[in-house]
Amino acid sequence: MKTLTLSLLNLLLGLVILMGRVKPDPDPLQDYCIADTRTPPPFFLNGAPCLDPNQAKSSHFTTTALSKPGNTKANPFGFNVTVTNTANLPGVNTLGLTLARVDIAGNGLVPPHSHPRASEVTICLKGVLLVGFSDTSNRLFTQQLKPGESFVFPKGLIHFLFNLDSVGPAVALSGLSSQNPGTQVTSLATFTTKPPIPDEIMKKAFQIEASDVARIRKNLGG
Repeated sequence: MKTLTLSLLNLLLGLVILMGRVKPDPDPLQDYCIADTRTPPPFFLNGAPCLDPNQAKSSHFTTTALSKPGNTKANPFGFNVTVTNTANLPGVNTLGLTLARVDIAGNGLVPPHSHPRASEVTICLKGVLLVGFSDTSNRLFTQQLKPGESFVFPKGLIHFLFNLDSVGPAVALSGLSSQNPGTQVTSLATFTTKPPIPDEIMKKAFQIEASDVARIRKNLGG
């Protein structure tokens, strides 16, 4: 019995130590790892291979990707997100962060979505935004943001951004704590899967009729 107790304590201690080491992205083992995107790697990597550090230049650590407005007419929600990545900012590789420019048309919406691998902080640069997230107890936290004001979205929780101005565009800048945060738009993830989630499941989950399921799928392009 004593041996079993000690074994359980050791197992629990090991789990605590491992959980304490969990982070969105692994820490880099060098000053920087500039992404080598010229040649596809011969095997899958958790990130991108590194250039020889001797080839590093200042241009690897700067980008103009976020300097231009995005096309908010490309989707029915009226928003566009432009992100930094290893293609437009090679020096971001292994640093565990992403920057995103969010353009939202008048009354446009970044619909409820989540980032499974990152927390997010958003600062309003232009316009007035209504932002919010819901926690695992279904409590809703919302805030109006004016230029210069910020809001944080915890990792993995569903959140949204809405432009309160019916005419003028809004702009926000977001920072995420992962090189590859991932994004799941809640409505698209449930109504536009390939193959589709069976109608019976959708009807019961959302308490709607089959005709509603078909209409929503059609509206979302599913």
